[in-house]
Amino acid sequence: MADIYYNSKTNEYVHAPFPEGLVNEVNYDGSIKALLYLLNTECNVSIDKCRKLLSDLTGGQLSISKGMINGLAAEFAKRSEGELRKACNEFLLAPVMHADNTVGRINGENVFVHVCALPDGRALFFFNRKKGHEGVKSTLLKDYQGIIVHDHDTTYYSYGSGHQECCAHILRYLKDSIENEPDRSWNKEMRALIQEMVHYRNTLPPGAVPDSEKVASLESRYDAILVKAQEEYEYIPPSKYFKDGYNLYRRMEKYRNSHLRFLHDVRVPATNNEAERHLRNYKRKQAQAVSFRSDESVDALCKGMSCLVLMRQKDGDNLFRQIAEAFGSH
Repeated sequence: MADIYYNSKTNEYVHAPFPEGLVNEVNYDGSIKALLYLLNTECNVSIDKCRKLLSDLTGGQLSISKGMINGLAAEFAKRSEGELRKACNEFLLAPVMHADNTVGRINGENVFVHVCALPDGRALFFFNRKKGHEGVKSTLLKDYQGIIVHDHDTTYYSYGSGHQECCAHILRYLKDSIENEPDRSWNKEMRALIQEMVHYRNTLPPGAVPDSEKVASLESRYDAILVKAQEEYEYIPPSKYFKDGYNLYRRMEKYRNSHLRFLHDVRVPATNNEAERHLRNYKRKQAQAVSFRSDESVDALCKGMSCLVLMRQKDGDNLFRQIAEAFGSH
């Protein structure tokens, strides 16, 4: 703001010059943009409520337009491009990567948001209108050569050098089989065995190598239970109303090594919880937004969420300060 003076001789109004770079009628520094961006993207507060809060905080002096707040995602994504390119290169060198996807909405149509996460907590989000191989093309997996942890999306088996299926999902499916096929015993034994395997891995001291004899014993029991499952389904075929138990047995037989890799390699986690945890953040935003309006808005959101996760991993750094600096840079 500046005082305006009237020149009675020339009938002109004059004021002191504004600082260089302030070209709009109203200009906001990085802290205002960071606050609004975090409220809308990280805290899932609606644009209207963000405007109202800022207006209340400033006594009505700042009344920001909806369009300005809505455009913060694209602005932040553009300013974060260098950081994301660097992260992509680091992710491709990681020995293990989690992968998953979830459904989003654009103008009422289903689209897909994919996530690639590392065991250390870092994650990158990618947007594509497709699932399957077409969707993978937009992610890092198309060039990745390490071990992929996933939830039995068979598309992922075409990528990477090895795979680990999520044991949390297997335990859930076995529980469904127990409830729907109470007369069978293989599902109860297998569920107890998987729990024992996961417990054994989780109790290994840091840096320890799994005992080969213990692992061989666990694998032998795994194979014996699969034989029992085969015998039980041959004696009493699966019901036409519930074939999930039988399909699970066949899957655990066909993809045996991908269910047990975590017993051999301490770098490989037993579950895909890391990817699912990050996707929950997107699902919360999707629930608040209900439906996005354009591909660009979802793509900007994915890039922004990726950068927020990376920023949060920096020890001792203040997330708000980092975002304010990003918005304040030119």
